[in-house]
Amino acid sequence: MVASRWNANLREILNWFADDSMTQNLGDLFLGLSLSDSTNIINIEESKSTSNNDNEDTTELPVPDVLPILPLRGLVVYPQTAVPLTIGQPRSIRLIDEVVSGNRIIGLVASKDPELESPGPQDLYAVGTVAIIHRLFKTPDGTIRILIQGLSRFRIEEFVSTEPYLVAKITPTPEIENENLEIEALARNARDQFEHIAKMVPSIPRELVESIAIISNPLQTAYSIANFERMELADAQIILELDLVEEKLRKLVAILAREREVLDLGQKIQNEARSEIEKVQRDYFLREQLKAIHKELGEGDDLTEEVNELRKNLDKAKLPEEARKQAVRELERLSRLPTAAAEYGVIRSYIEWLSTLPWDISTQDYLDIANARKVLDQDHYGLEDVKERILEYLAVRKLRLERKDKLDAQKKTDLIRKEREGVILCFVGPPGVGKTSLGQSIARALGRNFIRISLGGMRDEAEIRGHRRTYIGALPGRILQAIRRVESKNPVFMLDEIDKLSYDFHGDPASALLEVLDPEQNSEFRDHYLEVAFDLSQVMFITTANQLETIPAPLLDRMEVIQIAGYTEREKLVIAKNYLIPRQIKENGLLKKEVNIVDDAVLTIIRQYTREAGVRNLEREIGAICRKIVTNISEGKKHKSKVTEREVHGYLGRPKFQSNEEIERRTSVPGVVTGLAWTPTGGDVLFIEASRMPGSKGFQITGSVGTVMQESAHAALSYVRAHAKDFGIDPQFFQSEDIHLHVPAGATPKDGPSAGVTMTTALISLLTERPSRPDLGMTGEITLRGQIMPVGGIKEKVLAAHRSGLKAIILPKQNEPDLDDIPDEIRDEMKFYPVDTVDEVIKIAIPKKKARK
Repeated sequence: MVASRWNANLREILNWFADDSMTQNLGDLFLGLSLSDSTNIINIEESKSTSNNDNEDTTELPVPDVLPILPLRGLVVYPQTAVPLTIGQPRSIRLIDEVVSGNRIIGLVASKDPELESPGPQDLYAVGTVAIIHRLFKTPDGTIRILIQGLSRFRIEEFVSTEPYLVAKITPTPEIENENLEIEALARNARDQFEHIAKMVPSIPRELVESIAIISNPLQTAYSIANFERMELADAQIILELDLVEEKLRKLVAILAREREVLDLGQKIQNEARSEIEKVQRDYFLREQLKAIHKELGEGDDLTEEVNELRKNLDKAKLPEEARKQAVRELERLSRLPTAAAEYGVIRSYIEWLSTLPWDISTQDYLDIANARKVLDQDHYGLEDVKERILEYLAVRKLRLERKDKLDAQKKTDLIRKEREGVILCFVGPPGVGKTSLGQSIARALGRNFIRISLGGMRDEAEIRGHRRTYIGALPGRILQAIRRVESKNPVFMLDEIDKLSYDFHGDPASALLEVLDPEQNSEFRDHYLEVAFDLSQVMFITTANQLETIPAPLLDRMEVIQIAGYTEREKLVIAKNYLIPRQIKENGLLKKEVNIVDDAVLTIIRQYTREAGVRNLEREIGAICRKIVTNISEGKKHKSKVTEREVHGYLGRPKFQSNEEIERRTSVPGVVTGLAWTPTGGDVLFIEASRMPGSKGFQITGSVGTVMQESAHAALSYVRAHAKDFGIDPQFFQSEDIHLHVPAGATPKDGPSAGVTMTTALISLLTERPSRPDLGMTGEITLRGQIMPVGGIKEKVLAAHRSGLKAIILPKQNEPDLDDIPDEIRDEMKFYPVDTVDEVIKIAIPKKKARK
């Protein structure tokens, strides 16, 4: 393997061998041949051989038909050249030892891949060089140094042995030599080129150049120069394999010409950059060389071109005055900095951000009210409150544009309050009701671009306002990043999951959003990275949340809240037929004629397999049915395109939810009452269970209940003890008994005051030994005086009761106006009992026992 092409001179190679007479003979050999690898120290993977008799004439040595083959790694040895080699591997050392004891002739063949540790016959080139070993020197470390002389070319016909080393049958292939003026010119050109290269490479010894200059034989000239010239292994092998001397010289001259051009250009670059090396650091010298290269190629200065390009981009961006001044100032700083400066990249990135933001790019609103209503109705069923609010916004925008001249004429100068064009809405509702997709529908109706970012789990203020440029890798906040991606300054911008923001020592992102979502401030939103005002007043911000309680009050005050409750059974049925089923048919590669899910089947899925406020799980179950049908089609099985209630059970398995029989079974025992609760995922029903046991004034509440709910339980017990006679209960019952109040689903945290009336009813049912009505649910907060106080989430609780099969609901009388939000279909199916006191609740919820006849 070649360690270096020009890292040793002629005398160093001769000094490898300690004997002076040996050295003299080697010198005669080198100079007599006008060849010596005076620049090569070669480490090959396969060992080489040497001999002790070097005075004999080697020009007429007979070449055997079968030769031991020594693979060379990263090196080609030519005829009529002398090369020193270093041998280290045991197999190669054995080959050398056996050859030295014989005729000292071996075959040298280059390996195609220099990285192979043990090349085999298939890894070697077919053409190699017959060589004779002239000198051998064994070193103390066990390696062998040899001097070999190339004699002639040969071609491998076949390998006759591979152990202990390679042996092959060969055929001599002498070169074709012609004498003409063209060959002489090529040889002279090769010598001149090599002499010029040697002047630029100090490691090439002068005596080597002189010895090559006196060579008259063209073939010897080609091989001698190729032996010392730096080139790729493949090119070196090509020179060896070419038969015509003229072709060898042409290939060699082309390689020499390219090497000369590279060295000339490197010399020129070095000369041009040398004057600057004393003023700047070493890295700057390399960049000056790069400048010289561009100059040589006829290209302009990169820095000037880059500054001009940035200036053009800033002009196209139409920046406001403040941003333009800042950009020009930073651009002037950039033009005076060297590209190697650490601040160069920071300033360039800053200017690129300024030039790529949509300062003056906006989309035209579609102000066709009828078309907007049509688009909203196509995309979503129901949600009338949201649709009406969007249509109101469009109507106002349209009227303001139509009356712009009149409004401008009567407008008074107001230096404090600015004209507001955007709108900030907050959609609050359980998962799966279409809050996020509604934002996309609004953007389509308005003809605006849509962008969405999720705020869930965000805890760093810099996510909103960005990092200051003093930090490495600083970037603008996600607000401006999204604005740049959408390429418009008036998109519909959805901030998803705003109720799931958090905070830590990095800051409070909810506080940073105050500026973004304040119509009085967001016209001059200042990101920490940009440090100039960006107008967000034309953006329609839409936030989504599952609950309002976790949203900070100042942030909530800046948004217009629109409640989106869960869907009724009829609404879910319509949504499934018009949206969910067609979408799942398409996504699963089915045709409409292959799937027909009837209404009863959809209702069965809604009642027995999904019990949710939205329709997300409903779509999953419909998708499961479609996938079962696809599997049957793929397997060639017969299937019914019509999916009925019976097929639903076959496709989806046993029902996940039982009918109201479970409620009847659980409430048939005294002390168990059905309550209604609000959760972030919609309404739900829960059971309050009370039990008594011998003891003394013990009272415990279990079921992972919060502090407020525990207080409601104690208030309920106090009321029951105070009014025990009114309900026919022994006033001394608490003296000899313990009471245990439990709310099942203990792994689910529960809290809030709305279970107070349910707990009171459960205690009275337990102590009077009368079960409560199984078809009745209730909600409401109680006082120690037995008053029923209003609670929230009435619509969600009513929808949950309806989903669970309840027929009647007790609710606080002060919540009676909330029933106006209940769909008519549910109000027709259910009975509502608005109450003011616990006495009214007990009369409705716990029927008196019928007297026996």
